[in-house]
Amino acid sequence: MSEPLPPIRADLDFLPSPVEDRPGLLIRDPFHYSDAMLIIPPALIPCLEFFDGTRSALDLREMLVRLTGDLRVGELQEQITGALNEAGFLENDVYRAMRREREAAFAASPLREATHAGSAYPADPQALRTVLDGYLLDGGAPPERESGLAGIAAPHVSPEGGRACYRAAFGALGEEYADRIFVVLGTSHYGEPDRFGLTRKPYATPYGEAVCEVALVERLIAAGGGAVKLEDYCHAVEHSIEFQVLFLQHLFGPCIRVLPILCGSFGRALLKREPPERGDTVRRFLDALRELNESGSGRLLWVLGIDLAHIGRRYGDAFAAQSGDARMEEVARRDAERLERVVAGDREGFWNLVCENRDGLRWCGAAALYTFLYAVPEARGRLREYGQWSIDPQSAVTFAALSFRTAPAGVPST
Repeated sequence: MSEPLPPIRADLDFLPSPVEDRPGLLIRDPFHYSDAMLIIPPALIPCLEFFDGTRSALDLREMLVRLTGDLRVGELQEQITGALNEAGFLENDVYRAMRREREAAFAASPLREATHAGSAYPADPQALRTVLDGYLLDGGAPPERESGLAGIAAPHVSPEGGRACYRAAFGALGEEYADRIFVVLGTSHYGEPDRFGLTRKPYATPYGEAVCEVALVERLIAAGGGAVKLEDYCHAVEHSIEFQVLFLQHLFGPCIRVLPILCGSFGRALLKREPPERGDTVRRFLDALRELNESGSGRLLWVLGIDLAHIGRRYGDAFAAQSGDARMEEVARRDAERLERVVAGDREGFWNLVCENRDGLRWCGAAALYTFLYAVPEARGRLREYGQWSIDPQSAVTFAALSFRTAPAGVPST
């Protein structure tokens, strides 16, 4: 009996091809273990179903014979299997070797390099400054600055797509915040649920190296327990913190002090419709962050790199979505309900809304927001800007700019 074909990796991105004259399914590796990208022609997309760990090369050959009406499919079969294998897209030794090499390289590197320079933003410092100045000024005066802030929330969508919200969020910060320690909570899109990814590595951008607050990292390692994942490889590929560091350096210079924390999803709590801190490991880390906030009063500024809803075919919906259409107007209404709870500091009410339909809006920033509301329970917010962006012709993302102050004495916290 023929051996089963190795399964295709479940952690890959599968997207409609963006190349007009090459329709089909684009496959890429969000972890960057492999830099390859494959476009599978529409007629061959059903072949991917045979890479599930149960079906064999003979099963694939039989399907290709039916598909082509030709018994001579050996070369086509080898091309399909070979391309997936060489790209590192199959669960086999080729992929595992790629993974070990990339993770070892990140572990050995003294820096967290600027992964998205040259793609999401310019790699040349002067060109970058021109672009970010354009985003933050937007042809006019800077937005209103705010004093006495405990934190801000900004998007992590492409800076071009979310420029108005980046402007509103980072425009709130004046020079008085330059010497703060920026506790940056980023969405961990690819990390393990109920885990918080830490790193001692300084974040580097075209502006230079930020300073990682290693003493605070060590403090969280000691106090955070099993929820901590140290030198989390996800830092190497995530953009949710990188973009925040980039804008902070633009405002205050390269040597800003940063405590970078990636927040994994609270999947268990979402399924059980219960508070995330009901899990012992999550509660221990959240308590450690609250203690850090209490002891660091006046020294810390929290910066959240979050997006909100993800709607449309890219995200598994059976329908297309475009920013501003009727469906997205309803999404905006539901976003507003959640944001109302966030700015009120009502983390329980916020989480109850997230749990409806197991977060049918797919708020990728929900865990980071909840983490902040737990760590800084006296925080009360202000919605400075809300936006939607059509990330492709059939899908849209929403995001917001928020600012937070601590509640005056006598205002109850949740």
